[in-house]
Amino acid sequence: MVAMQLLGLWAALLLLCGCQDTQAGNLLVVPGEFSHWLNMRVILDQLTERSHNVTVLVATASPSINFSRPERYRFLVYNVPFDRQDWISINDDFIKFLMYESQNASMLQIGLWVWDMMQKINVIQLNICDALLWDHKLLETLRQLNFDALLSDPMLICTDLLADVLHLPLVFSMRFSFGMSMERLCGQMPAPPSYVPAATLGYTDKMTFFQRVHNFVMYTVYDMFLYVYSRTTVDQYYSEIKGTPTTFCEIMGKADIWLIRTYWDFEYPRPLLPNFKFVGGLHCKPAKPLPEAMEEFVQSSGDDGIVVFSLGSMVKNLTKERANTIATALGQIPQKVLWRYSGEKPDTLADNTRAYDWIPQNDLLGHPKTKAFITHGGTNGLYEAIYHGVPLVGVPLFADQPDNIMHIKAKGAAVMMDFNKMTSQDLVDGLNKVTNDSLYKENMMRLSRIHHDQPMKPLDTAVFWIEFVMRNKGAKHLRVESHNLSWYQYHCLDVAAALLALVVLIIVVTVKTCTFCFRKCFRKTKARQKTE
Repeated sequence: MVAMQLLGLWAALLLLCGCQDTQAGNLLVVPGEFSHWLNMRVILDQLTERSHNVTVLVATASPSINFSRPERYRFLVYNVPFDRQDWISINDDFIKFLMYESQNASMLQIGLWVWDMMQKINVIQLNICDALLWDHKLLETLRQLNFDALLSDPMLICTDLLADVLHLPLVFSMRFSFGMSMERLCGQMPAPPSYVPAATLGYTDKMTFFQRVHNFVMYTVYDMFLYVYSRTTVDQYYSEIKGTPTTFCEIMGKADIWLIRTYWDFEYPRPLLPNFKFVGGLHCKPAKPLPEAMEEFVQSSGDDGIVVFSLGSMVKNLTKERANTIATALGQIPQKVLWRYSGEKPDTLADNTRAYDWIPQNDLLGHPKTKAFITHGGTNGLYEAIYHGVPLVGVPLFADQPDNIMHIKAKGAAVMMDFNKMTSQDLVDGLNKVTNDSLYKENMMRLSRIHHDQPMKPLDTAVFWIEFVMRNKGAKHLRVESHNLSWYQYHCLDVAAALLALVVLIIVVTVKTCTFCFRKCFRKTKARQKTE
């Protein structure tokens, strides 16, 4: 009898294990680099925790993904015909120009430089695409692994094309691309320029007439840039791979779900499609204890507390002048400062400031002694500040960072500095303003409450929709019909033309009829007068 009960128990356990296996998904991942990868790996850790099989497709020249490091997910490495240092050099040149050289350049020079840089990046991108899409052995291996979906960051242009070639549902993870042109034109997300500010302009949803003019013009410029870029660079490549005429935007628009790394604590109210999901702050978590030596330094701050300072993982060094300007300012505040900085030690570094190659940023921001966060405005750090309710001193450098800081400034939780123009006194004044005026803390705590007051945690939301796509073999029922409409159909220009033609026809017929009747009546009257 006991033996039968044990046998029944083992059978039940095996059945449960079998059910779990059948529910587990098989996910292919093509990640972005740098902070994009740091954000995405949090999702992958959670997916593997839920027993999904995750394969990360990574290039041999990846500048930020350590594929030799043991992980619970599997790395599938493919060869590319360039060196890791080539990628890093282009990235460093990009940062150096935007941080320093662009300040003294004209708009024409900046435009030409950006176009030249885009071409260099595009060479790397297309080399990666070739390594993925023309390696028939790799494609066959991927097909045999029977994936349920592909998760990617559109930082790499042809991940959507890879999903199309492999016939896999596609999930994007992103902040925004090409000034939101990809989301608007390829994803069909509505963005009225009257109250949805274009990315990088720094406007709020309350714009003056001239700001709306500027906003409208920038929307047009972004759209033209994307059109020219795709027509001259990638549309032909996409058509060649597909074997039929197609466009970059058409393939990208097939994405089932777009996971956007922001939320309503950050965004201004705006229309959103059902396959666009906000998951901002998915990487945030409660603070852990600090290393002993760091905790001792933090506690030595007393009632004044500490300031956390980081310009992100991509900025490795500063000019000596800028470093000294910043260090001088930090030495004039009463707080202790923990500065993530790996460059040459500034001559003016004060006793209240410690420079570290790396800091546990999330844990420091969650420490009760933290009074302010000096940040470049990267989305990851910004959301850690929102999560823990720490007001910001924003020193944006490039890309989406000015836009990010402006959002928080508009909500009353940050001050904003110009990296190249700020003096030591400017930085001191900004820090004193944020730490001494309680309104900044109150506003950031309000954003923090909004962030935490969600029906699901952002990470759970991201994982749910990835699992949803894997379970249902896609989410095409959430894609709007506008994907299948031409531009004139989308704007109802054909309807307007038809109605206009109908009105014109009615007017013409009415005029002709009235003219005919008038002439006929006039002739009868004239004939009657003659007979009389």
